[in-house]
Amino acid sequence: MGAWPVVRALGTVVAFLACQPGDRQATQAVADYAGARARMVAEQLRGRDIRDERVLEVMSRVPRHLFVSESQRSSAYEDYPLPIGHGQTISQPYIVGFMTQALKVEPGHKVLEIGTGSGYQAAILAELARAVYTIEIVEPLGESAQKTLESLGYRNVHVRIGDGYRGWPEQAPFDRIMVTAAPETVPPTLVEQLAIGGLIAVPVGSVFQELRILRKTRTGLELLDSMPVRFVPMVKGDIKLPAPE
Repeated sequence: MGAWPVVRALGTVVAFLACQPGDRQATQAVADYAGARARMVAEQLRGRDIRDERVLEVMSRVPRHLFVSESQRSSAYEDYPLPIGHGQTISQPYIVGFMTQALKVEPGHKVLEIGTGSGYQAAILAELARAVYTIEIVEPLGESAQKTLESLGYRNVHVRIGDGYRGWPEQAPFDRIMVTAAPETVPPTLVEQLAIGGLIAVPVGSVFQELRILRKTRTGLELLDSMPVRFVPMVKGDIKLPAPE
């Protein structure tokens, strides 16, 4: 899924390793991506209001370019979202950083993500949490994301093709929930699956959207932060879910 740009509020790494002529192009590409990733963190994240060092460190090493098509890789670390097919996008890096920081994910947490998309956000969460359960309604996207995550060695990410409005009840409660597509209102089923004291990040609305960071209390939801955003809509679907694991 993903968000379109939000304006809020530049280090170059150059590496050249001695190599055989046939390897030089690949080596230079790795160096170029590393440099682009370093600039992304310095300018788009640290240069704005992303201060959580764990989030910055993770985003400085997760290879975002591997979560987009080859034709998009030269733009993978730029300050805007990119199309990933089926009318969906990979979110602007700043939005990924903002939502991740806002959820304050800890190593022991179990996280639910609604809207796997490319799998990039799930990879970021997986670096910070004990386990990530992520749901994608568009089957080809979910399958592609799962392959990418597996190829990169993420064994604590569990991908399901299904309707995000239903959540993942047999794995509830979750310490954190991240929604990367916009419902009209906060889905009650997801609130039910959030632990008391847990946090949820969810963009709400249609034409005008607001990203809300909410804490679940024994009496309801407490608003901690908000900002205007533009996400793709969250869709419902009559999809047969796999048997519980």
